[in-house]
Amino acid sequence: MSRGPDAATLLERRLLLAAQAGGQDLVVSDVQSVPWASATFNGARHRVTAQAAASPGLDAWLQCLPEAELPLRGHLVADLTVLFAAAEGDRLRVEIEVLTVEDR
Repeated sequence: MSRGPDAATLLERRLLLAAQAGGQDLVVSDVQSVPWASATFNGARHRVTAQAAASPGLDAWLQCLPEAELPLRGHLVADLTVLFAAAEGDRLRVEIEVLTVEDR
């Protein structure tokens, strides 16, 4: 029996949907995940690398992203940080770190 997509896949899909809703054409090029646990929670740390056309709209979207609601089936986004954004020609390369925990 399949459990469905993992947290990394759900997170990538949700980020793309949030970007699209914000008028941004985000392209995710890499998602790396490592298991994470505390005394009370299990989850994963994800590092997402993405690119989009550089614009004031993208800057505003990235600034609001840490506070955005990103619902993931079976998981909660506990923390989200935009680590950096670097111009590469007319595109902006961004690195985002996200902590997800299992929603039990």
